Amino acid sequence: MATTLALTKDSFDETIAASEVVLVDFWAAWCGPCRMFAPIYEKSASEHQNIVYGKVDTEAEPELAARFGIMSIPTLMAFRDGILLYAQPGALPARALEELIGKVEQLDMDDVRRQIEVAEQRVS
Repeated sequence: MATTLALTKDSFDETIAASEVVLVDFWAAWCGPCRMFAPIYEKSASEHQNIVYGKVDTEAEPELAARFGIMSIPTLMAFRDGILLYAQPGALPARALEELIGKVEQLDMDDVRRQIEVAEQRVS
């Protein structure tokens, strides 16, 4: 059974770079919605062993929370091939989490990289 991985400022970038798909839950022990979302997230982790499920305790890792501009928790992020594809606050119901995973897995990442390149060229 897969479990979630506690991510720290020292392990975050390495984990994102080393895995195709990574979901990250920014949470805190005092947060009621975080506690409600935790079993949904854990169950999903047990069902998708090809995905890395990370958790960032915003109390223990304030630098990571600040780096990503976390203003509300829980906040869920989805990375694929090292690219941040989704970042939204709020606890997702199980069905919405499954839909998000499906969308992330189905994305044409070559197209995503082209879109990023075009957007970066417009800025420079």
